[in-house]
Amino acid sequence: MQVWPGQAYPLGATYDGAGTNFAVFSEAADRVELCLLHDDGSETAVELRESDAFVLHAYLPGVMPGQRYGFRVHGPYAPAQGHRCNSAKLLLDPYARAVSGRIDWGEEVYGYRFGAPDKRNDMDSAPHMMTSVVVNPYFDWGDDRPPRTPYNETVLYEAHVKGLTMRHPDLPAELRGSYAALAHPAVIDHLTQLGVTALELMPVHQFVNDHRLVDMGLNNYWGYNTIGFFAPHNAYASWGDRGEQVLEFKQAVKALHEAGIEVILDVVYNHTAEGNHLGPTLSYKGLDNASYYRLTDDPRYYMDTTGTGNSLLMRSPHVLQMIMDSLRHWVTDMHVDGFRFDLAATLARQFHEVDRLSSFFDLVQQDPVVSQVKLIAEPWDVGEGGYQVGNFPPLWTEWNGMYRDTVRDMWRGEPRTLAEFASRLTGSSDLYQDDGRRPLASINFTTCHDGFTLHDLVSYNDKHNEDNGENNQDGESHNRSWNCGTEGETDDPDVLELRERQMRNFIATLMLSQGVPMLSHGDEFARTQGGNNNAYCQDNEVAWVRWPQGESTQLEFTRAMAWLRRDHPVFRRRRFFHGRPVEGTHDELSDIAWFTPEGEEMTQEDWDASQARALTVFLNGNAISEPGTRGERIADDSFLLMFNASAQPLEFVVPVNHGRQWQVVVDTARADGVPPDTGPKARAGERLTLADRSLTVLQRPA
Repeated sequence: MQVWPGQAYPLGATYDGAGTNFAVFSEAADRVELCLLHDDGSETAVELRESDAFVLHAYLPGVMPGQRYGFRVHGPYAPAQGHRCNSAKLLLDPYARAVSGRIDWGEEVYGYRFGAPDKRNDMDSAPHMMTSVVVNPYFDWGDDRPPRTPYNETVLYEAHVKGLTMRHPDLPAELRGSYAALAHPAVIDHLTQLGVTALELMPVHQFVNDHRLVDMGLNNYWGYNTIGFFAPHNAYASWGDRGEQVLEFKQAVKALHEAGIEVILDVVYNHTAEGNHLGPTLSYKGLDNASYYRLTDDPRYYMDTTGTGNSLLMRSPHVLQMIMDSLRHWVTDMHVDGFRFDLAATLARQFHEVDRLSSFFDLVQQDPVVSQVKLIAEPWDVGEGGYQVGNFPPLWTEWNGMYRDTVRDMWRGEPRTLAEFASRLTGSSDLYQDDGRRPLASINFTTCHDGFTLHDLVSYNDKHNEDNGENNQDGESHNRSWNCGTEGETDDPDVLELRERQMRNFIATLMLSQGVPMLSHGDEFARTQGGNNNAYCQDNEVAWVRWPQGESTQLEFTRAMAWLRRDHPVFRRRRFFHGRPVEGTHDELSDIAWFTPEGEEMTQEDWDASQARALTVFLNGNAISEPGTRGERIADDSFLLMFNASAQPLEFVVPVNHGRQWQVVVDTARADGVPPDTGPKARAGERLTLADRSLTVLQRPA
């Protein structure tokens, strides 16, 4: 076999049409072998003799796409000094563009002997390992281009590739649970009719099913257990795993773009699947443990701010380079439109404390590719000082956990919630205005993959996670949920009607709030997980979306609210409200006003009243201060939002001096939630009765 020196950059396996360049970083290694794997189980080892700045490399003419490979690293196995090199372990390429196979769990894939963590394990892991694959980078993108939907027009839809499509009745059986299913017209039509502009996919980076879960007969369904930051997860391909998964993922992105839907990836750059000091040796540990991971003062052990056993070393230039190379790869080569960063506070821990000016954020800020896509932070981790909602840099948007908690508290009737609810409804200026950000920095959600579904939020007071095999000890115990008087499933028509009304309240509040709304897949037709609020290991019908037969009133209502938002820019302002008339609009009314149910302007005493659970909000469509996309001044209809979160029906007075005649366009007390165009009208000063725990929207033409 010919072996040429090759190049130190780019890292990974790079096919150029005639052969493949291999490059891998290891400062700890004494020697690195590239192992080409054959279908008969044999391997050809090639020592990487060229080294530049600790990147070892070689070019192999004739090595083609589909070739499986791995690395063996010869070097110190000295856990007490932080080194875990072990040439008996076949290692995945950190830069692999595709991964083949799965791990056959056993002692062979661990770097130490069971029962003796400091004793090197010389059992060969190759027969039990997944392998890296050389990929052909070419793909005919045609005229594909990113939709680049502005944040104020964005509706996010969080979904799991398999969970969304596995039970879809209109999909061929062979496509269900795959990337190809995302590209199917039945799925795309559902998203477009729902008003979705961006599909936020739960992890599709190559991940690993944990040894513990496999032994229990379960899987790591959610996928927050990454081992390959450049490779699409191979189990989501409908055919083949020797590069076919890359092709299929690209085809899905192209189809979604054609429908005007962006693709955003939930990415897990805070830790890897190798766990703590008792975890397996799959890639990074064996290549250069101390360069990739944050170790404690005793280098045997790992610092863990993620709750998964390890945390990547965010002050290592090689880790930072890998993350940035990965992000650019997914934007430039895979055409994705943005990222949601799991446990993003860990990315800001350059030393110990969370630092909003850490090197990672500096790199993102100056990067001409990554800085131009949507960047969404999950702004917390499990480490000390890890809850950082509102503290990320101006380029970033954030999952607003305070929005979720406040809206849940409001609709379940918690006291002293009204003032904070008003802040969350109007874009959370208390969190984002002081650093120059706008309402669009707030990603608003009431449910997501982590926690109760919307149906379960109004059906369960307590989690029911017994199927997870952890004695119901896992998952959040404080859910801010309310079961409407009965725990779990029931046939009581009054309870069912109240639950349906509460779900409409949550959907309507989400779509009427300033910021960027995010729906969780299946909530539009009230899917349930049977009270399981931590379905991370339920790769089955517990977590898969159960699609309804035909239309449902919940789905129709969700569509109607999404389209109401789309049609009226007053619900998706790019700037915060001023609370006063806007200059140049020739309108003496304030851009927003707050009223008691009696139609009187709210006083501080009203806001502070512990039992206050109702208010009216006036949104002035004639006082939108920002210009349109072509510089024109935006004008819209005006709206009154009436919220009654109390347990009794209440009379609301339509405020005077803010419009003479209004029409009801949303009433969550109705089964359909949306009155017809010829629905009830209301005049200034007139009294309307709102049912307990309901929301009404009135519209006045501009």
